[in-house]
Amino acid sequence: MTDLRIVLADDHPVVRDGLSALLASVPGLTVVETVATGREAVRAAATAAPDVLVLDIQMPDLDGIAAAVEITRVAPKTAILILTMFDDDDSVFAAMRAGASGYVLKGAGQDEIVRAIHAVAGGEAIFSPGVARRVLGYLAGPPPSAAPFPELTTREREVLDLIAAGMPTATIATRLGLAHKTVSNHTSAVFAKLQVAGRAEAIVRARRAGLG
Repeated sequence: MTDLRIVLADDHPVVRDGLSALLASVPGLTVVETVATGREAVRAAATAAPDVLVLDIQMPDLDGIAAAVEITRVAPKTAILILTMFDDDDSVFAAMRAGASGYVLKGAGQDEIVRAIHAVAGGEAIFSPGVARRVLGYLAGPPPSAAPFPELTTREREVLDLIAAGMPTATIATRLGLAHKTVSNHTSAVFAKLQVAGRAEAIVRARRAGLG
């Protein structure tokens, strides 16, 4: 039986190197590449063709959710396991909608991470215990009201709404109390998830959906 091929994507060198060393010590797993940005994760998925891509959410130049959307497009056979410190509902459900098969929180033990890697490689869905409880609660609850662009997080939808209203980045930053760079990052993520070429196309899509 051949080893599972793993790509690790995390912008913190200590986390990335530590996880790489941990997984390299596990029989049956081979780390074929480590990367530090969302765009590098997409490239590695396309070029290295890993069985599993372990992906953080908070990443430079393309966040993990937007990267997951791209990875499912360019490497549909690669299973995505989110390994992150974020356990809020927006992040969890955005990751699921983006195509992630697993969601494990940083701080999980080696056995839990290895088990999650094997699970998603085998086509299963797996979540950390606390995340799993919320997912089950969400599925057992009443159907949520339909919101446009469910692949976007709440914050990204707020940014898109203001873009559709014709506001420039600086004004959006002031309105939402965010840094200019943060708004730019959210805007890039919105464009990637909606697969639009730029602001004009995003505005058209958003206004058709009732935003703005």
